[in-house]
Amino acid sequence: MNLSRRGFFQATGAALATTMAFELSSQTQAFASESKEDWKLVNTEEYTSICCYCAGGCGSLLSVRDGELINLEGDPDHPINEGGLCPKGATMFQLRNVVDPETKEVIKNPKRVTRPLVRRPGASDWEDITWEDAIAEIARKVKDTRDASFIEKNENGLTVNYTPAIASLGGSQENSEEEYLILKMMRSLGVIAIDNQARV
Repeated sequence: MNLSRRGFFQATGAALATTMAFELSSQTQAFASESKEDWKLVNTEEYTSICCYCAGGCGSLLSVRDGELINLEGDPDHPINEGGLCPKGATMFQLRNVVDPETKEVIKNPKRVTRPLVRRPGASDWEDITWEDAIAEIARKVKDTRDASFIEKNENGLTVNYTPAIASLGGSQENSEEEYLILKMMRSLGVIAIDNQARV
């Protein structure tokens, strides 16, 4: 059979047109069925967050409806984890919600701490305090420790202005700007033992 280039294109075009006409004219049965329940993430707002468990800083997406956490998953646009989460990160949902072992319903985690607590020296129980009291007590202890341990000059008479009694450990959830401000604050207090959780 001697088939020219023009004949090949004509035959190919005719076969394509016939196939398309057949596909468009025939009816196919739809096997998909409508779900009787609403989609899990319907009417939710999406927020980005960072995993709190290690220094990796993996990104996560939080779906919230009426102030309640509905879903938590890895953020595919995050440069570190690109949507993946380790087993601990994937269970961050349990920081807020857990499954009741008896009713199998999702309930708020009864063990979640939502307010500051303090255990006084010699006490065996924790007591509730306000945020204002917690901040005031921390500030007072930092000031007292710095005043008691501050070294202005070393043994050679050189001005050093530091305190060896306070250390700072940065966390993985702070961004670069927050870590910069923390570093500046620690340096202004004279703290020299400064490290970051990302290195631990």
